[in-house]
Amino acid sequence: MEPKAAQPPRTGVASAFTRVAFGVALAFTLVIHPHSQHRVELLRSVGGLPAHVAGAFQFPLGFQQADDGRFFVFDRRAHAVYTVTGDDPPRKIIEVGQEKGRVLDPSAFDIDPVDGTFVIADAPGGRQRVQTFTATGSQLGGFTLPGREVPRLTLGNLVLNGVGSLQFTGRSVVVNQPERGSLVTELAFDGSLVRAFGALRPTGHESDVDVHFALNAGLPLIDPTGGFYFVFQAGVPLFRKFDVRGTLLFERHIEGPEVDDYLGSLPTSWPRHRTEDGDTIPLVPPAITTATVDRSGNLWVSLAAPFTYVYNRSGDKIRTVQFKGADILVPTSLFFTRDGRVLVTPGCYIFKP
Repeated sequence: MEPKAAQPPRTGVASAFTRVAFGVALAFTLVIHPHSQHRVELLRSVGGLPAHVAGAFQFPLGFQQADDGRFFVFDRRAHAVYTVTGDDPPRKIIEVGQEKGRVLDPSAFDIDPVDGTFVIADAPGGRQRVQTFTATGSQLGGFTLPGREVPRLTLGNLVLNGVGSLQFTGRSVVVNQPERGSLVTELAFDGSLVRAFGALRPTGHESDVDVHFALNAGLPLIDPTGGFYFVFQAGVPLFRKFDVRGTLLFERHIEGPEVDDYLGSLPTSWPRHRTEDGDTIPLVPPAITTATVDRSGNLWVSLAAPFTYVYNRSGDKIRTVQFKGADILVPTSLFFTRDGRVLVTPGCYIFKP
């Protein structure tokens, strides 16, 4: 099944560890990274949610916009989703709770910009669940995934569990579940398998499934011009491009002076940590915080360092950018609107790329 034609790209959620206040500027400049000779474009915010609105959210980990202009904010720490229209105060449309139609311990969020319907992955009682909602917050359906929620990647005090990212095609949900044996899994609204594709990469840690799966955790992304990308978040950073049938087209390493320190300190073994639930997990830090695809099919990859690489449809790096609101941001989510602007958290800023 092919994704919707001409549908604006969406972003799944990866990780976060900072928040900044709202700020507005009007242009971009060029700067030189101190350890390199290549140009880094500094993109300055051209708008965003007002400071009193953005500051009211506890941990915004998704900032998206429907084609009719409504903003949606996924606040992970508040276990809630809000809509914002014009200068009106935010309206909470999803409340915390383990019952159907509410969310508890949510991990990922995505909308269909055409009509504002959206999906949320959460984990009440440690059981992974995906629910679908109308633009006003009424539940349309949902399903529970087999198995318990499994922590994989850690960034600061944030642990990425289970379904750490997802994409909503309007007809199905695309997630990363390496325990199924593939990088990309597409599920129908009842949870049944539509298809799975993308071979797991060799890690040298196949005997330790926790580490092996952590190094195959990542972001499945729909390319609005056709096909899919998959961005590995940990280990040696790289991405793969697939056609609409799920056939691998190419693989590219994510390289540059901004990732040299990460690669230079990449361990061969990882310390383990016991969670509150008694699980013993490896502490695997990600190199990539988030990624998305713009309307032209270019891939935007944000690093744990405050830089974002942009790759064209052939897999060649064409830009290195930084986002600046009140300060330089480490993006935790990226979303391209219908008119080509990019929405960024933390801070709920708007940029013209």
